[in-house]
Amino acid sequence: MADVEFSHVDIRYPGAPAPTVPDLNLGIGDGEFLVLVGPSGCGKSTILRSLAGLEPTSAGRITIGGRDVTGVEPGDRDIAMVFQDYALYPHMSVRENMGFALSIAKRPKAEIAERVNRAADLLDLGDFLDRKPKDLSGGQRQRVAMGRAIVREPQVFLMDEPLSNLDAKLRVQTRAQIVKLQHDLGVTTVYVTHDQVEAMTMGDRVAVLRDGRLQQVDTPQALYNEPVNAFVAGFIGSPAMNLLELPAGVDVLDGLGVPRPAGVEGALLVGVRPEHLVATPAGTGLQGTVSLVEELGADSNVYADTAVGQVTAKSAAAAQDLPDLGGSVSFTLTDTARVHFFDAVSGQRVN
Repeated sequence: MADVEFSHVDIRYPGAPAPTVPDLNLGIGDGEFLVLVGPSGCGKSTILRSLAGLEPTSAGRITIGGRDVTGVEPGDRDIAMVFQDYALYPHMSVRENMGFALSIAKRPKAEIAERVNRAADLLDLGDFLDRKPKDLSGGQRQRVAMGRAIVREPQVFLMDEPLSNLDAKLRVQTRAQIVKLQHDLGVTTVYVTHDQVEAMTMGDRVAVLRDGRLQQVDTPQALYNEPVNAFVAGFIGSPAMNLLELPAGVDVLDGLGVPRPAGVEGALLVGVRPEHLVATPAGTGLQGTVSLVEELGADSNVYADTAVGQVTAKSAAAAQDLPDLGGSVSFTLTDTARVHFFDAVSGQRVN
């Protein structure tokens, strides 16, 4: 078993008045691919580094496979980490880079060769084993970094934004390769990213963080369909969910005709996904002025300023049917059952 457990963990930097990550409780199942996602500075890399033993904890305990590793040195935790900058040795060949940790551990040469060759086959690196990192593309270097982790056969893989240095097309290809590789190997994996699309497409479960605190840990579909608060609702999904103001004492959201939930008083935020709105140049519904149109080929995003806040609609309309920049636009709701409500003060879900 290689499950991971954070139990009431505090992570505090020296001299800091409060923990960067307070009272973290998080369980990761054996063989699970868990993604930590959130905006810059939310604590996701700090959590990963504490699991690796690179950041000390000031309270609580961390276990790997049931073994308490809270005070254990990084080299004794049976983990392997893949960094954002690859961290390859430039003077070593791919073969030497991949087998370096095993050489340091004084494993037999035959065993090192067998593990390196097996990892190279998995990663399609067989033709590059005798090249130096400078002779490789960014994607190939990333695969070498992955191979170096694989040959160690650890209990847990830790990946800290490993795709951020790749171009957009290569990121899409590589994330699919990582998911397939993790599925084939069955190794528990904790993956950090600030990209919510990356998180949603890769993780068995996704942990959303804000200011060092877990907001929600769930499957990608559950995060999308049932966000627990306005932060998760606005962070998950591209374009972001519309969060529109419904003041206290007002029973219907102007223009869209969304009624206030029964028995709920006070100011609310009404959450509507852009794909559940239709934008037309003129008509009934919520009226606004177009501030931006993003034409993406198969579909388009229309942004407008309205009386209840900025509104975004994801449209499948052809370019000639889109409203003009600065022109008038009308938004209508396609599915009233897909509306979410959040308390305007606390941000918590109320329905």
